[in-house]
Amino acid sequence: MDHATATTPRPFAVTNRSVLAIAVPMTLAYLTTPLLGLTDTAVVGQFGDAALLGGLAAGALVFDVVFTTFNFLRSGTTGLVSQAFGRGDALEEQAVFWRAVLIAVVAGVPLAAFAPLLSMGGQWFMGAEQGVNEAMDTYIRIRLLAAPFSLVNYAVLGYVLGRGEGGLGLMLQVVLNGINICLCIVLGLELGWGVAGVAWATVCGELAAMLVGLAIVLNRFRRSPPLARARIFDMAALSRMMSLNRDIMIRSFSLLAAFALFTRQGAQFGTVTLAANAVLMNFFLVAGYFLDGFASAAEQLAGRAVGARAETSFRRAVRLTLYWGFGLSGLASLVLLVFGADLVALITTSFDVRAVADVYLPWAALTALSGVLAFQMDGVFIGATWSRDMRNMMLLSFVVFVAAMLALAQPYGNHGLWAALHMFLLVRGFSLLAMLPRRLRTTF
Repeated sequence: MDHATATTPRPFAVTNRSVLAIAVPMTLAYLTTPLLGLTDTAVVGQFGDAALLGGLAAGALVFDVVFTTFNFLRSGTTGLVSQAFGRGDALEEQAVFWRAVLIAVVAGVPLAAFAPLLSMGGQWFMGAEQGVNEAMDTYIRIRLLAAPFSLVNYAVLGYVLGRGEGGLGLMLQVVLNGINICLCIVLGLELGWGVAGVAWATVCGELAAMLVGLAIVLNRFRRSPPLARARIFDMAALSRMMSLNRDIMIRSFSLLAAFALFTRQGAQFGTVTLAANAVLMNFFLVAGYFLDGFASAAEQLAGRAVGARAETSFRRAVRLTLYWGFGLSGLASLVLLVFGADLVALITTSFDVRAVADVYLPWAALTALSGVLAFQMDGVFIGATWSRDMRNMMLLSFVVFVAAMLALAQPYGNHGLWAALHMFLLVRGFSLLAMLPRRLRTTF
């Protein structure tokens, strides 16, 4: 039998419990990330040097670009492992994992080696003052040493989520971010290493999480039948994985480009509007971490159903993750509409920024609702490995966003910019939803 296909359907029950068993722990896991960013900023902020904070922020931006590029290692692995899990093909689950680890090492080692070059590129792009550049250079050179560990962690998390083990995924993220936060305080603050301490904390956290993750996965593989090396290097499977990864990478870049354009256009309206938009985007990002939990559930359950050739299970997974997503996003929007002004006041002490942020607050509060379908459909299409559709619809959405921004930003100012962002989110979700019936017919 070809290990890429299943001969008979293997339907499985999809319940609210099975959705929440993945979504709840992964939401908690994703929420540890902003907590880590907050700790890094607070530790460096204690030194009272704006250049250090600027260097940390600029360095973090470089890493957002670098690691968003490789995010396909997590999501692509989840989709392929969940399908192998659905087929009951334990050897292919292992093979997918080792292919992902291979890509992680091949990409991660050069990233660590070329840290000085990436640092120079980041400094050139930011064009900041000398103090900021020095702090940024220190941060990037040290933190990039963790690149191989970080990318292997993506592969481990992708494998774990592909099997629907949300609790284990949460544990690994807690190890990663917990060690990182503790060492950040000890090295950065107690020992006074500053930016270097924050960077070394990240290296240690990534290394520890990788060792724990690999120990758990290898112990599991030891109890399985041996895997032939030829299976890992199966050219058809490798080619499929690379094409899936390429599509996810293009999709991630388009998403980054849209948010970068949003920020850049906000800057054209003045510093206060730029700052207000930055504060409000935090609301969208936090809501996004909650929606990502249900997107992870959609990835695993949809992928498993495709692997099992179980159309009923697939339809139920789509329906339940959508219900939960809309329920949660509606609640998030309501909370932000009611308490948003108080949250803005907590984030910034500037009265000018508060006043402008309060005007555009409803736009930000409703992004959770307009974005829920985009998050959930992304999860479904990643799990089902329908990556070409996802890439194409993201590019279409990006074109619509740029057109809307050009048409609306001039006459309506920042209101027009936020409206363009909502259009971007809505087109992403509804365009993928429109593709779903045709994909169901061809897949099942």
